[in-house]
Amino acid sequence: MTFKPQIKVPATYMRGGTSKGVFFNLTDLPEAAQVAGSARDNLLLRVIGSPDPYGKQTDGMGGATSSTSKTVILSKSDQPDHDVDYLFGQVAIDKPFVDFSGNCGNLTSAVGAFAISNGLVDSSRIPKNGIAVVRVWQANIKKSILVHVPISNGEVQETGDFELDGVTFPAAEVKLEFMDPADGDGALFPTGNLVDELEVPEFGVLKATMINAGIPTIFVNAQDIGYTGTELQDDINNDPQALAKLESIRAHGSVKMGLIKHISEATARQHTPKVAFVNKAKTYVASSGKEIHHDTIDFVVRAMSMGKLHHAMMGTAAVAIGAAAAINGTLVNAAAGGGQINEVNFGHPSGTLKVGAKAELIEGNWQVTKASMSRSARVLMEGVVRVPAVN
Repeated sequence: MTFKPQIKVPATYMRGGTSKGVFFNLTDLPEAAQVAGSARDNLLLRVIGSPDPYGKQTDGMGGATSSTSKTVILSKSDQPDHDVDYLFGQVAIDKPFVDFSGNCGNLTSAVGAFAISNGLVDSSRIPKNGIAVVRVWQANIKKSILVHVPISNGEVQETGDFELDGVTFPAAEVKLEFMDPADGDGALFPTGNLVDELEVPEFGVLKATMINAGIPTIFVNAQDIGYTGTELQDDINNDPQALAKLESIRAHGSVKMGLIKHISEATARQHTPKVAFVNKAKTYVASSGKEIHHDTIDFVVRAMSMGKLHHAMMGTAAVAIGAAAAINGTLVNAAAGGGQINEVNFGHPSGTLKVGAKAELIEGNWQVTKASMSRSARVLMEGVVRVPAVN
């Protein structure tokens, strides 16, 4: 029997925020994978090493967590006043599925650097020294993001002293601005309510804030589901019953938000929505061993990603947190103390994160005009990724 040799696909392995992913220039992909469809999905699955029934992604670039099972495809943008189109694919670990239903905020911080280094941004927009503002069209949710990339001697500056909880080493600060971040074309609050009553068989009726900002997110009070909001990964991820109950919240919330018609469809939409639980500020010890004192944060929040408690905080969920905190009457705003809030510093499993948002009540509807935060990014490896030929 004759086997075909592996193909070589130019790629860059990058960290963005607290995530890692394999980045591609669209034109470098095999021709069949340059358009949406099974050829693209099969290529991305094979690159990452999914589906893997062992859950390790040993035969691929994935890191066996939701934060490290990610792919990005970039191309020059045809959108007016934008530099680059950014398509994000969340690759399932144990299933043959690539979820394109939402954005990855963490990897957004690496999009600008990749775009500049790979000639996707016009040279006239890149200073010799200073900040290059890369205008990103987020193709998954059709929204604009501004990525502020530091430049030294005409090249992307990756090293620096900016520290990000959840990332071991400091790097250069990358500021992100999410413009009009309501996900897709839907309303900021798809049910029309700041707080809903969500029926979940395992819990009864829960109070929930369901918001489309950054990424569709369902917020519940930690104490209503038996938690404090100071839990670390092992407290949740080693408990199959807890994971099943949290997934039930996600499935029933998905129906209420209009993202799916029946809870059975939730398994085919793993990336969105997210589930997060909040509580007032509490002192706790982060996964790094550092004590986070309640006086230094506004509230605590824990978020689920692809069926597991995230080790830090997803960038898109941070946008949702900032947006919800800015609107008086949501559960997040109440956890932060209530009232008018434009910026919050919240505690997550790895430490703290600051995020800002501007919200306005326009003709009876809440709108978030901008959300902002700082992350960091750097190239880990570049060259080619090798994969067996796929159809």
